[in-house]
Amino acid sequence: MAIPFSDGNNVPAYGAAQAPLPWRLLREARRAPLLVWLSAVVILFTVWASIAPGTLTGRSPLETDLLNTLAPFSAKHWLGTDEIGRDLYSRLVFGARESFLIGILAMIIAIVLAVPLGFLAALPPPFARGAVDRLIEILLSFPTLLVALMFVTILGQSPFNVAVAVGIGAAPGYARLVRGQTLLVRSSAYVEAAIALGHSRARVLFQHIIPNAIRPLIPVTGLGVGKSIVWSSSLSYLGLGVKPPSSEWGALLAAGKAQLLEAPSLIVIPGTAVVLVALSFSTLFSYIQARSEGTRT
Repeated sequence: MAIPFSDGNNVPAYGAAQAPLPWRLLREARRAPLLVWLSAVVILFTVWASIAPGTLTGRSPLETDLLNTLAPFSAKHWLGTDEIGRDLYSRLVFGARESFLIGILAMIIAIVLAVPLGFLAALPPPFARGAVDRLIEILLSFPTLLVALMFVTILGQSPFNVAVAVGIGAAPGYARLVRGQTLLVRSSAYVEAAIALGHSRARVLFQHIIPNAIRPLIPVTGLGVGKSIVWSSSLSYLGLGVKPPSSEWGALLAAGKAQLLEAPSLIVIPGTAVVLVALSFSTLFSYIQARSEGTRT
């Protein structure tokens, strides 16, 4: 069976054997910068908190302590408490699940919508390439958050609806990426060689064009998860996302607005968590993308 290699245009072709990309990346991981390792630790902690939050805290996120409202950092309450005495650390840990799952689901929805749109936009005439191109351009002219605001207003406020709204808002950007990569792959030498050898259109499409056109989405998907968490938190902060008493990070930001002057930590801590996780995804997957492109050259 043919093995992928680069044809000189940074596009995988078929010929000389190489080790699978994940194994090459793992082999080179020891040379990764410290910032990349710290980003990986933050992401692993977020995933751990999403899967088993009870192992990281012994408190319920809804447990109140009316004698310790707006308490400062202490051995009992590591990150203090909110206006009704709920432990902020516990709420932050349990909120990671909703925030992370919204980010993952939003990216899945965005990719599911973007891939067919991108392929349709790259089809040669007489297909509806021009119409799909114009549709993508129109959708790209609206900010992602504005599109998400519109759809969450229509669909209603729930974690699933927030994920759907963010996914729809992010889809046009990924569709443009798929379109550009598909056009690049279609004009590559190995696709022309496959056609010259008499391979069927279906074989060329499914064996050469589709796998190589969606390859750049793999690292980009990781970048998009961090962005989706930021957008979903922004919706909640504006009062159009997940509603209290949820401990989703955007809902924590929204709830902390009322105590901004008295207890700024109620805004600063969940805001820092959102930014830290988003930056960690961006840093780690930017490194993976750079290394994967370097190993194909």
